[in-house]
Amino acid sequence: MTTHKQIQTALKWLTPGIGIKRWLLLLASGIALLSLGFGSLLRQLYPLPDIFYYLTFQFIPPALRIVLVGLVGIAMVILGLFRINQTLLAPFVHTDSETVANAIYQYRQRERGPKIVAIGGGHGLAVLLRGLKRHTSNITVIVTVADDGGSSGRLRRDLGVLPPGDFRNCIAALANDEALTTQLFQYRFGDGNSLNSHSLGNLFITAMAEVTGSFERAILESGRVLAIQGRVLPSTLRDVTLMADLRAESAGVNRVAGESSITQAGGIIERVYLEPDDVPAYPEAVHALLDADLIVAGPGSLYTSVLPNLLVQDIAQAVRASRALKVYVCNVATQRGETDGYGVSHHVAALEAHVGQSLFPIVLANDNLDVNFDAPPGVALVAMNISADATHRIVSADLTDPVHPWRHDSDKLAQALLKLL
Repeated sequence: MTTHKQIQTALKWLTPGIGIKRWLLLLASGIALLSLGFGSLLRQLYPLPDIFYYLTFQFIPPALRIVLVGLVGIAMVILGLFRINQTLLAPFVHTDSETVANAIYQYRQRERGPKIVAIGGGHGLAVLLRGLKRHTSNITVIVTVADDGGSSGRLRRDLGVLPPGDFRNCIAALANDEALTTQLFQYRFGDGNSLNSHSLGNLFITAMAEVTGSFERAILESGRVLAIQGRVLPSTLRDVTLMADLRAESAGVNRVAGESSITQAGGIIERVYLEPDDVPAYPEAVHALLDADLIVAGPGSLYTSVLPNLLVQDIAQAVRASRALKVYVCNVATQRGETDGYGVSHHVAALEAHVGQSLFPIVLANDNLDVNFDAPPGVALVAMNISADATHRIVSADLTDPVHPWRHDSDKLAQALLKLL
């Protein structure tokens, strides 16, 4: 049984795409050349002592001798390689050779995956990233810097750093399956102390910004700590405030400042914009958009997570100029104080009203509305109401999470997007 498993493990190292066979061939060629050189040396020393008659198996018929020596040589090479592999990897992994072979194969496959840029923020974007990282490591996440609520808002006001919360969520979502490290990064301190409601990851990123001297370097180094599959970038490095014009039935139009205040103010959102509105985009984000195979906006809060990135003019222009497939992922459920009563067409209309038509010619929406969940007041599944004069293409699929049907399922969403490619 053990021998059979060892043979399967050995064959797994020869799986196409793992990047091992070329080096095994090089190793075998080197051994063959060394053997040829050693044989030539023995010929120069001929006649040899009688003991070499037995050491070279001259008493065995030539055909059988060739097969026997070849098999023994191959077995010794394979055993030696496995032992070297175990010795070198022992300090870093605690798995068997089969798991290591699978890990290397999956790493190579992800390395060859499509270049995907995801735009947004909040928990919706993290759901998308958990699905995508299983298929490609060429992921770039562009995150809004307009967050001013909770722990991020306090750090932003007290220390003058860009809000780290959405970056922390994306880094954790892209991390390898190191459950303890990721949980530690997401750990939030409880009440009753000066760290009340702060996340350890937020404090870590803030401290890293102080140590490295820049917020973007802090994000890069934080990603390395968790060995993430991809990279996380800000849409801009400037300090911006998200503004909104809200329409109330009695008070007309009310202007609200601050991302966290918009959903709490009440009223219908007519438009959102940045203050100042002419901030430059982060150059690496623009480069990633122009080099992408797929650009995905959402899922996430439409007005407070997705649009703040696209309101950076250079970001929107880069999306428009890119040759990538561009997809807007509509939310599964509405959001109180932001998209109350919205259907798919309302989401798209709001997007186009802010950034123009056809920026995202494909809209991916959930069509599984036959689910039951205890929806809080003002929250409902987004209806598939499609405008007759729509200029975009609607692609629908079952995207709901079986456990939390008001959210996207990571794997379903990733599969649907990759199918479009």
